[in-house]
Amino acid sequence: MGRFLKKGNDRFRAVRNGEFVDKSRLIEVVNATLHTDRQFTCVSRARRFGKSIGAEMLYAYYDQWSASEDLFTDLHVYQSTSFKKHFRHYPVLYIDMTDFVTRYKSSEVILHIQSDVITELKEVFPDVKYHDDSDLAGVLHDIRSQLPYQEKFIMIIDEWDAILREYKDGGDAAEQYLNLLRGLFKSTNAMSTFAGVYMTGILPIKKYDTQSALNNFQEYSVVQPGPMADCFGFTSEEVRALCAKHAMDYNMFAEWYDGYQIGADREMFNPTSVMTALYNQYCDSYWSNTGAYDTVATYIRMNFDGLRDDVVRLLADESCSVDTASFQNDLNVVRSKDDVLTSLIHLGYLSYDRDSRTCRIPNREVAIEFKNAIVSEPGWDVIANAINQSERLLNETLGGNEGAVAAAIDAIHADNTSVLQYNDENSLACVLTIAYYTARRNYLLIRELPAGKGFADIVLLPRPACNQPAVVLELKYDYSAETAITQIHNNHYGVALKDFVGDVVLVGINYDKKSKQHDCKIEIEHKKPF
Repeated sequence: MGRFLKKGNDRFRAVRNGEFVDKSRLIEVVNATLHTDRQFTCVSRARRFGKSIGAEMLYAYYDQWSASEDLFTDLHVYQSTSFKKHFRHYPVLYIDMTDFVTRYKSSEVILHIQSDVITELKEVFPDVKYHDDSDLAGVLHDIRSQLPYQEKFIMIIDEWDAILREYKDGGDAAEQYLNLLRGLFKSTNAMSTFAGVYMTGILPIKKYDTQSALNNFQEYSVVQPGPMADCFGFTSEEVRALCAKHAMDYNMFAEWYDGYQIGADREMFNPTSVMTALYNQYCDSYWSNTGAYDTVATYIRMNFDGLRDDVVRLLADESCSVDTASFQNDLNVVRSKDDVLTSLIHLGYLSYDRDSRTCRIPNREVAIEFKNAIVSEPGWDVIANAINQSERLLNETLGGNEGAVAAAIDAIHADNTSVLQYNDENSLACVLTIAYYTARRNYLLIRELPAGKGFADIVLLPRPACNQPAVVLELKYDYSAETAITQIHNNHYGVALKDFVGDVVLVGINYDKKSKQHDCKIEIEHKKPF
């Protein structure tokens, strides 16, 4: 069994032997590009979004040496008109670039990519006469032109950008690598050598100024997913089916792993975390294995103009505007706040709404990593202190201690006046969301919950295993806390909690612009107050 050719389908077979969500529509999309001017494809998604599984599926499907029909007969693609046309029809060359990153130093890696692949090609095709057996592009062209039926190659490169990401101080390694790819895919022989090329990565292809380094590739990123939108990640329908099969709570899965907006689908789940939670029968943060803390901490440390304000808003479940166009698709070339936010979008730490051109933290799992980065990062101590003090604030709120609650919010606002400027009740809601941050362990924190005759500003709804009261917070700006409490009663906000059996804590908070002080009014209603 080879490393690059004749590698077999064991990896995809292992995936099929376990829980498998049918993403075989990917094959139909790629089939439509073969032997056309769109035959060079690059798909970029965050880690743990199924890129490698998709690449292994394509290999098992296209590879002429793999006996794979039993792996596809029950999948959607098997009914496609293009299935038989391309099934096991090509010699497939598969390269996992992370393999080279772990094996070789940056100064050696480009030479080894060529020499290691060429050595195996010559073993598989021993009768070919080579014009230059040190040039990979030339070797592939020689093989193709001398095969009996002149079959074109399919080439699959998994994690194409691993070299660019890992060899940050690798001298000329990045430029040498891009030149290797240009030689393979932009040469005069590329169209006649390859029926199709499929690359995956975390990042889209690197840009120089506004041009892609490989501008003949069709790119499908999380920002511009095109027809690949639902080929990676799990849709809400797919997760509902999995939860029903395993008797798990879909709403809990949605809170932990949903929130990605890719293409027209407004509900896209992190597939690896979903599968891990199903296996463990428990929802938790499984994101830490991706190096999330270091990545978020590195970027927030840069603190470009306005970044701190945006991070606070993100932590408060708000969206932030972002211009993704200037990013060079290179994690080592980050020059502005927009570059930081765009990097985090591609890395999966933020979700991107292409209609509003905004980003936000997608779900509870990723929010945990943001919080961990903030509370441990020098220079962010005032935000960290607000988060760390939030447990005490919740206890004072549940205990009805109006003075302590008002004083605590005064302190949080005073510490963060450069970041958290009050302009209206929405600004106050942002501060309160940070102030009650750790309450999310036991509560579902909901902003602008439809209720009665309007929207409750903030509702803390206890999770199923939590025996604490629910909390309804109404916020006022230059009125009074009494006015806020009255509005809760008059607008019947308790309708939002009609199915909740237990005490409800009603909290009115007002900020007086002249005195720059908060006042608080708390009432505790027992057993379905409305």
